[in-house]
Amino acid sequence: MKKIIVTTTIYSVSKALKKFATFKDWYIIIAGDKKTPHEEYIEFEKKHENVLYMTPEYQEEHWREISDLIGWNKIARRNIGYLEALKRGGEIIASVDDDNIPLDNWGKDIIIGKSTDTYYYETSEIAFDPIGVTNYNYLWHRGFPIQNLHERNKKYKITRKMVVPDIQAMFWNGDPDIDAMCRLEHKPMCFFDDKYFPIATNTFSPFNSQNTLFSREALKKYLVMPGIGRMDDIWSSYYLEAQGFNVVYTKASVFQDRNIQNLTKNMKDEFIGYENTLSLLNHFNYKQRDDMPFGIPKNTYSADECYKKFITPESIKVMEKYLDITKNM
Repeated sequence: MKKIIVTTTIYSVSKALKKFATFKDWYIIIAGDKKTPHEEYIEFEKKHENVLYMTPEYQEEHWREISDLIGWNKIARRNIGYLEALKRGGEIIASVDDDNIPLDNWGKDIIIGKSTDTYYYETSEIAFDPIGVTNYNYLWHRGFPIQNLHERNKKYKITRKMVVPDIQAMFWNGDPDIDAMCRLEHKPMCFFDDKYFPIATNTFSPFNSQNTLFSREALKKYLVMPGIGRMDDIWSSYYLEAQGFNVVYTKASVFQDRNIQNLTKNMKDEFIGYENTLSLLNHFNYKQRDDMPFGIPKNTYSADECYKKFITPESIKVMEKYLDITKNM
């Protein structure tokens, strides 16, 4: 089974990337950007047979059309890495951030495509927050609809259920991927208790692109979407789930030594989610259910059509090009 790690960065080679490079059963693809210290990564590639550094020139040569649509100085450059991983035959693809330092258990218990005994949270609510059922139940995942915080995870039945995941969303110790308002209030340093995992649910639940494993088929439908702020990876997680792909959350396998960020800017970049995520989920949900909430009749839109109602024209062009490329892979 070919396993590939994909990331993008504008920083110097991190402690995390140095450790990932020691995993000889994984191939690593790093998509550079205009601000990336290219010479440093070219030297890093020379030292490791399992590392490919995609310079801007490489990306323009091999993926010009979608590269031009995405533009530069964007985390969405990671999509070029995803395409390269698929082109090179990746069967399990890990999307990681360069500030997520792998723990000793990283990549040791891959459950993609395997029937897995989960703590299964069944609910009639439109969204489920996986962080809220751990030992940090006062925090919530980035991209969870804030209008539902007051009812968050109160209405569920927990059972044990076998689930076959297409996506394995591995948790993160340290500074976790939470809502910007939540981070401003709590500034947490987390160590998630393993006993709560693995977690699955019957409804929409957010996952990110910072420490997540994808099956090949799931990654063909997943991309980091430019033009929608910090919902770039979250809304695409909901888009995957609307198409029937299953996610299972597993115990922490990285320590996030978070790169310096402007939390106020992060919050501004999440406003699009505060305003629109719940509506997006309702649109996706109408496609799935007969018992529609709020008396709105069920529609016949596809997941693609629903998603396109909420993203920019520029984003739609990137999405259509990505899906056009991957459908033949």
